[in-house]
Parts: sequence; structure tokens; C-alpha cells
Amino acid sequence: MLIAAAVCPHPPLLVPEVTGVSGPGRTELDLLRAACHDAVDALAAERPDLIAVVGGAGRTTEYPPGAVASLDEFGIPFTLPSAAAYPAGAPGLPLSLTIAKWLLTTATGPSGVGPPPVMWWGIAANATTAECLELGETIATLAPRVAVLAMGDGAGVRARGAPGAADPAADRYDEQVAAALAAPNPCVLATLDPAQAGDLFVAGRAAWQVLAGAAGQDDFDAVLGYAAAPFDVTYFVASWRRRDPAGAATLEG
Repeated sequence: MLIAAAVCPHPPLLVPEVTGVSGPGRTELDLLRAACHDAVDALAAERPDLIAVVGGAGRTTEYPPGAVASLDEFGIPFTLPSAAAYPAGAPGLPLSLTIAKWLLTTATGPSGVGPPPVMWWGIAANATTAECLELGETIATLAPRVAVLAMGDGAGVRARGAPGAADPAADRYDEQVAAALAAPNPCVLATLDPAQAGDLFVAGRAAWQVLAGAAGQDDFDAVLGYAAAPFDVTYFVASWRRRDPAGAATLEG
């Protein structure tokens, strides 16, 4: 059963080893990074039996716990675990799961409680809605208390076209996602159009729909901690927590 979820973006800039951002951009990056840490800490605070991480990948597959998180392709000297700690030929995680692994290593969980096991799923960018929802439904059955960390960026069309240019379609899409994450409304996430996501260079659609499948028709409280496009790509950070049947469980935003 899904008890909690966190939604985070996956720009390499989140990792402190990445340098080059200064001025107002650095301030905005600090806000984004803090929001991500808060969301992942809130996830760990729910004491899940299992954390399922889902994020965009070249194909839909489950990665082994020992898969390597690396930013080598971006020219960034960052690897988890360290290069000396993994054997040659160990499988590598895609960017989305690499950033998730970094976030989880920095998470602050409840005192006296060890970290829960983590399972890693890459979900293909062109996966159908039905495939995403089915994976989410499966994930929710894997343990009595499952938490999902869904990694994905919003519209990135401006960054690929004319930076800073107005794009009403991207704005409408991002507003729809932000509202669904804040409500929260898994049904709206389930209706996101894969083709439109491709046109707008949305990297998070598939992961958000996996979350929708895991949430089903259950009730959650939510906090939308961040929704902005500081570098011409929209980033969302949100926390969901299963609502107490009596309505007592709430999230402080």
C-alpha cells in the first residue's frame, strides 16, 4: 500500500559537485535543492517498509541495488558508490535515478531506524499510460508500507528552442501538473498525454503516471513545495502522505 510519495526533478545542478551557477541562479538553485531535501526527508519520516524510486530511462527496467550512479557523461566527477567500491561492468543508473540516489544518501530519517530497502525502476519515456499505471499498481503491492520517489522534470521546450520565450502550451501543461500534485489528484496525472509530453520535452510524465497508479483512488494530503522554471525547464517538488481515515493526518507546508 502506498503511504507516502515525493516528487522531485533531476537536473545535474542539484548535486553540489556541479559548479558554475552564481547570482540569482544560485539563490534559486538553493531553494530548489532545499525543497528536494525536505520532500525526501518527509518520505523517510513515514518509516516505509520499502522505497520505490521511479524515473525516466531509455527503456523500462528494474535496476539492481548495486547499480552505479554517475554523472560522467556530463563531465562531472561524481559517482555513487565511489569508483573504487564497485566492480568493472556494474550497471549504471540513468540520470533520473542517479539524482534520486544522491538525494536518498542525504536524507535524514527517523532516529534509531535504519534506512529501508530501495528498489529502482527506470520507465521508458514512450511508455504508454496503461504501462505506467500498471507498474504503479504493482509497486504499491510490494510491501505493507510503500513510499514512492518519482523523479521527473516538467516542460523543457524553452530550453531546447528559444530560451525565455513564451510558450502557452508549456504553461498550460505545467499548470495542470502543478495543480494535480498540489491537490493531490492522481486521476489528472493519469490523463497526461504522452504525445504532448514528448512535444514539450517533459521528462517526468511517465514517472508521475507510475505514481498515479500506485496511489489509485486513495486519499492523500499534499504539499507542493516548489514549482518554477529557473533555467527554462520546469521543476516540481511535492510531498504526499496518506490521509488518516479520520482526517487527522496533515502535512505542514
